[in-house]
Amino acid sequence: MNFWQQLPRPFTVLAPLDGVTDVVFRQIITKIGKPDVLFTEFTMTEGLLSKGREKVSQNLLFHPEEQPIVAQIWGTQPEHFYTVAKDLQTRGFAGIDINMGCPERTVIKNGACSALIHNPSLAAEIIQATKEGAGYQMPVSVKTRIGFETASVAEWIGFLLKQDLAALTVHLRTVAEMSKVPAHWEVMPQIIALRDHLSPETVLIGNGDLKSLDEVAKQYKAYGCEGFMIGRGVFANPWVFNPKVTLGDVTVMERVDLYLFHINLYYQTFGKERNFANLKKFAKTYLSNFPDATTLRERLMETRTFVELKGRLEEYKAKAMEKQRQFVSEIMF
Repeated sequence: MNFWQQLPRPFTVLAPLDGVTDVVFRQIITKIGKPDVLFTEFTMTEGLLSKGREKVSQNLLFHPEEQPIVAQIWGTQPEHFYTVAKDLQTRGFAGIDINMGCPERTVIKNGACSALIHNPSLAAEIIQATKEGAGYQMPVSVKTRIGFETASVAEWIGFLLKQDLAALTVHLRTVAEMSKVPAHWEVMPQIIALRDHLSPETVLIGNGDLKSLDEVAKQYKAYGCEGFMIGRGVFANPWVFNPKVTLGDVTVMERVDLYLFHINLYYQTFGKERNFANLKKFAKTYLSNFPDATTLRERLMETRTFVELKGRLEEYKAKAMEKQRQFVSEIMF
């Protein structure tokens, strides 16, 4: 039942990014170049058990073509992890991942995610409760960082490897470093050595500064961990997981059309329940590296409704197509 063991080597993973990797964006990625594994946005266990659980559960929407997809959850109460894991069994996920790496301050203040680096006993209770809730049907994994203020690979990563995890994703920076320094890939050999000694069956996934499949291949040759997770790299190139497409091959109109598709799918999926302004954060992802991209993005940032956002993109597309027709006409005649 452990799908992690069935993946190709090396395999790729789209990182869970809050407010970004929702069911809509994952469908876009699946359409244009699917990684081997997808994660949901990280979802609070307490929220899934609260009165607002219906809204929180939107984070767990997915489509069959996204498989294998892993539900990532976070929180502080082991009993909540147990209950949520039992529920996730019924939703069809390939696995459950526990977020022990998010560096967001309010989350840390609540004792969750990367705060668990300072509370290994609670971390162990959460992992055990999740595994008991998941049963034998679903593998349980963890995503974390190499330490809090400073790297503590032997202590923290070693501790996690003793928890009999199906997979472990390591963002190769400390919590304090956020993403302000280059990822410490040089510690991966130490992590692999620990894994081989403590938990040979645990699959290792490296995360940090990866922006292309070429870089994945390079790091696999250099370090040999089984999987590679790409996060911010998808902002620079949504086609990053497609070995047959380079960013330079994608036309401006293809980018505009994909953005329009994203907007329409977002509205069909969420309607007015989610703030349309979330769509603006994708403007630079789709609309970069062509002559008037900056001007177009500035116009889109001024919009206040779905209709305006979609309308300005369609207006740009119509004008661009008209210019192209005029250019062809001048060449021919």
